Amino acid sequence: MSGARSRQAAADLLIETLDNRRTLDEAMSTSQFFERLSGPDRGFARAMASAALRQLGRIDKGLAPFLTRSLDTATPPARALLRIGAAQAWLMETPPHAVVSETVDAAKSWARAKSASGFLNAVLRKVVSDRSHFDKAPVIAVWPDWLTVAMMTSLGVETAARIAEAQLTEPELHLTPKQPADADALAASLEGRVIGPGSVSVPTGKIAEMEGFEGGDWWVQDVAAALPARLLGAQAGDRVFDLCAAPGGKTMQLAATGADVVALDRSASRLERVKDNLARTGLGEKVEIIAAKLEDWTPSAPADRILLDAPCSALGTLRRHPEGAWIKSPDDIARFPEVQARLLEASSKMLKPGGTLIYCVCTPLASEGADVIERVLASGDLVRSPIRREEAGDFAAGVTEAGDVLTLPNGEYGHDFFFISRLTRNKTA
Repeated sequence: MSGARSRQAAADLLIETLDNRRTLDEAMSTSQFFERLSGPDRGFARAMASAALRQLGRIDKGLAPFLTRSLDTATPPARALLRIGAAQAWLMETPPHAVVSETVDAAKSWARAKSASGFLNAVLRKVVSDRSHFDKAPVIAVWPDWLTVAMMTSLGVETAARIAEAQLTEPELHLTPKQPADADALAASLEGRVIGPGSVSVPTGKIAEMEGFEGGDWWVQDVAAALPARLLGAQAGDRVFDLCAAPGGKTMQLAATGADVVALDRSASRLERVKDNLARTGLGEKVEIIAAKLEDWTPSAPADRILLDAPCSALGTLRRHPEGAWIKSPDDIARFPEVQARLLEASSKMLKPGGTLIYCVCTPLASEGADVIERVLASGDLVRSPIRREEAGDFAAGVTEAGDVLTLPNGEYGHDFFFISRLTRNKTA
C-alpha cells in the first residue's frame, strides 16, 4: 500500500498547486496525504509531483487523445492521478504494471477518487502502451498556451523554446561563497564545480547538513541572481540600499564588500530570514534591516548605490518552480509593470546625483524589463550606464544593444533568467 499512498500524496500535491494555486513548497506543508509519508515514500511523492508539473502541458497533450472529454471535466482527484500516472510512465520509467495497478489502487482507497478507478484503469493502460502523442508535443508546450504566446512574442520562437527546454531538467543547487576567492575550495569540498564569476554548482541535497553551512561559508543563490550585485560595483564604505531585499542573497553579497548596507523589504516576516542568514554568515554588522514599503520610506541620507530587485512574475525561475506557469494568470502578469515603474521611480529619488542603480527582475519578459526601463528613462532623472560584455562574463551573449543583460540559456549550465539594467542618476536632475 505504500506505493498507492505515495501516489495519493503526489496527486494531492497537484490539487494543492493547480486547483488551490499554491506553490509546491506550500503544498507540501499543507497536504495531509504528504504529511503522513516519511523517508523514500515522501521523496517518491515529491518526485512524481515535480515531474508532472515540469512537463504538465506536454502531459496534458499526450493524454488528450485517450479521453472522450476534456481533461478539465474530470474531478480534481481523477485528473491529478491521471497526470501522476502519465508522469511515471513517460518521465520516470516506472514499470507499466506499477503505473497502472498502484495508481488505480490509490484511487480505490481514496474516497474522492474511488468512483473514477475504472476510468483510470482504462486510460492508464493506454498511457503505458502509447507515448507517441506526448513525444510529438513540442517542448514549448510545457506551458499553458497564453504563456507560450507571451514568451514567443517577447523573446522570439527560438529563444522561448530554449527557455522551455531548460525547464525539462531538474536544476542543481547554486551557492555563493562569502569570499569569492574561496569558490574553488568550496567546489572541491562539496564535489561541485565553479560556474559563472564565482558561484558553485552542487547536486541538490539537504542544505543544512552540507559542509560549511553552519559556519556561514556560503548561501544558496542562483548564479544569475548573483550577477546584479556584482554589476553594482559596491565598495567598502559605500552607502548601499538593497530594496525589496528578502530573502537576502544580494544583501549578503553587498555586505561582504564592506559597504554599509540598508536592507529594506515590506515583509517583516521575510526579513527574519535575512537576519538569520546574516547572523549565520557573520555579515550582519554592516547591515541595517528596515521593514517598510519602499514608496513610504524616506532615508536619512541618499545612497551611493542602489539595488532594486523588483517584484515580478518570476517567470525566469520556472525551472525551479514550474508550477508558477500554472498558478498565475495573464492578469497576474499584467499588473507588474506599473508596480515596477513606480518602485523604480521612487528608488531613483533616494540616489545621490551620479550614483548607480541596478534594476533587476527574475523574468525574461520585456514588459517587465526593457519596457519599464524605457518608460522611467523618459523622465530624465536616470540615464543608462551600459553593461559591457566583459562585465557579464558567461552571460555576455545576453548583453543587449542598449547595454542591459538578459541571462538567457548559455549552453554551459542551468540558471535562472534575469533582466538587469544599470542606471545612473542624472547630476542635473
